[in-house]
Amino acid sequence: MQTLSLPRTLISAAVASAFAFSAVAVQADLSSRYQDADGDLMADVPSDDAQWVDPDTLVFAYTPVEDPAVYADVWSDFLDHLSDATGKEVQFFPVQSNAAQQEAMRAGRLHVAGFNTGGVPVAVNCGGFRPFAMMAAEDGSFGYEMEIITYPGSGIESVEDLQGRQLAFTSETSNSGFRAPSALLRSEYGMEAGEDFETAFSGSHDNSVLGVVNEDYEAAAIANSVARRMLSRGVVEEGDYDVIYTSQTFPTTAYGTAHNLAPELAQDIQDAFFSYDWEGTALEEEFSNSGEAQFIPITYQDNWEVIRTIADANGVTYDCD
Repeated sequence: MQTLSLPRTLISAAVASAFAFSAVAVQADLSSRYQDADGDLMADVPSDDAQWVDPDTLVFAYTPVEDPAVYADVWSDFLDHLSDATGKEVQFFPVQSNAAQQEAMRAGRLHVAGFNTGGVPVAVNCGGFRPFAMMAAEDGSFGYEMEIITYPGSGIESVEDLQGRQLAFTSETSNSGFRAPSALLRSEYGMEAGEDFETAFSGSHDNSVLGVVNEDYEAAAIANSVARRMLSRGVVEEGDYDVIYTSQTFPTTAYGTAHNLAPELAQDIQDAFFSYDWEGTALEEEFSNSGEAQFIPITYQDNWEVIRTIADANGVTYDCD
């Protein structure tokens, strides 16, 4: 991987102005199926215990990746720990797309999940997802950057060179794979998708990286944490692609539960995340490649403010009903 240029910037002036608006107009976009009496922008746990869910088997899904089978092995030790902590069987659900994961949460087939950054607001508002943790380094630092990449010799050496070319996104719910680059290109470069450059949707960051490396896509917007893990596994090699843009740092995958789990079970799940010993595990081996070494507590209201603001700048609404 060669770095051609690394302009780190706030995503856009549009985002900055949206921050000013959101400061005085913070409100939940929750589906009418949910309540938010405590104002934390998430669905409340039902007050009627008859609506609580306490399944014999917990279903866990990690955000879609190129090869879900790889991540079934990566998560296996943690899921054994989760089973011991809750007294439940735990099943890994290898979702094939962001849409499938979102629908599984909304339909009540998913109890514990890690949703990608941009998908978290959709899961919160439409599926009743209650995030409480994300991965971080030993020192508590966290996050990833959106990068725009291209293959060597493409003739694309700067963002301006995307004019008249092709840029691959992952999915419309992805922060780094769609929303952040869309806001950036519109506000800082005056470029609109479908007008100033052609687009394609790959379905995942892994697919976007491989698509660029194989020259199926001229350029792509990706999460660099995914690319780093692909490099460490030897899926791609140093020099296979060039970076022409790197963004500010964003929060990474959020882990949480369905809103209607029995409170004691939900607490046991949270405790399992924060008591997990990473040392010597497949989880450590995989995620240390992107600098992560522990789970830390988060709040959707605070940690996802920048992501909600980028969504606002792109005119995203949540028509969940």
